[in-house]
Amino acid sequence: MVHRLRAEAGPRPGAWVTTDYVLDETITRLFARVPFVGARRFCEAIFESSRLGLVDIEHVTPERFRFAWRMRVKYRDKTEISFTDLTSFVVMRELGVSQVITGDAHFEHVGLGFRKLP
Repeated sequence: MVHRLRAEAGPRPGAWVTTDYVLDETITRLFARVPFVGARRFCEAIFESSRLGLVDIEHVTPERFRFAWRMRVKYRDKTEISFTDLTSFVVMRELGVSQVITGDAHFEHVGLGFRKLP
């Protein structure tokens, strides 16, 4: 599925965006579950894709962190939403990104106009 989405997006800058917080979670999980060589290869491919302009890696700045904290307080009844996801919400809203590849249903449940793909 991701391969099809990648083909449809083509080489457009900004077609694929992630954050340093999402990469932090991804790297941690990969190295815990995948043999070292495969995990390293995957991570280095992401970094190379970023260097080539195929993936934008957005950083959670202090301002974005503050906005995410405000969302944490706002969504006090949604304790299952991770802080990483809240930072993603902030970055997505700032960049005008509405589509997300995720297994987390709460991206659609927060009422911010996000749509899960596929």
